[in-house]
Amino acid sequence: MGQLSEAAFAKAIAPCACGSRAFDVRSYIDRSVAVMLGDPNDDGKWAHDGEKFVDGTFAITCTQCNTAAFQSNDCPRCHASNTLATTLHSNSNMPIPKRCPECKGMEITVTGFAPASVTTGGGGRLPTPSALALVGDAGFHAAILMCDSCEWVAIADGCPLCKAPGPLRKRP
Repeated sequence: MGQLSEAAFAKAIAPCACGSRAFDVRSYIDRSVAVMLGDPNDDGKWAHDGEKFVDGTFAITCTQCNTAAFQSNDCPRCHASNTLATTLHSNSNMPIPKRCPECKGMEITVTGFAPASVTTGGGGRLPTPSALALVGDAGFHAAILMCDSCEWVAIADGCPLCKAPGPLRKRP
């Protein structure tokens, strides 16, 4: 489980003391991207559910008064202490090859963790998150690489976000 349970998340986005029901929520969530010759074909698509969104949450801030309803500087994936700032500002720990090392195919699917932002409106379903980093940007961290032509797969050693050694905690 992440730093927040679903109940704690719901409490954090309850109305702020200032009366606002709008919060900026920052979370590290799964993003899948098709890559050709090492460059992304597009911005990718989210590959998470609500539990994984809550699991990766590292900050919740009131949009009106800037009060922090929740803040964690620990890794959202493995909880290593005080690693979030480095994770947000560093490049992926797992390099993305230009070609598949096995079949030399040009297309690879990258599944990684991207920092994202979403503004809640107070109740109802959360809107679609906005990516704060894409493949190749500081903050995006590849976790799994898969060749689209053969069965080659590479998985990040240790924590894909902060490089802490395993074991990783179980994710929802």
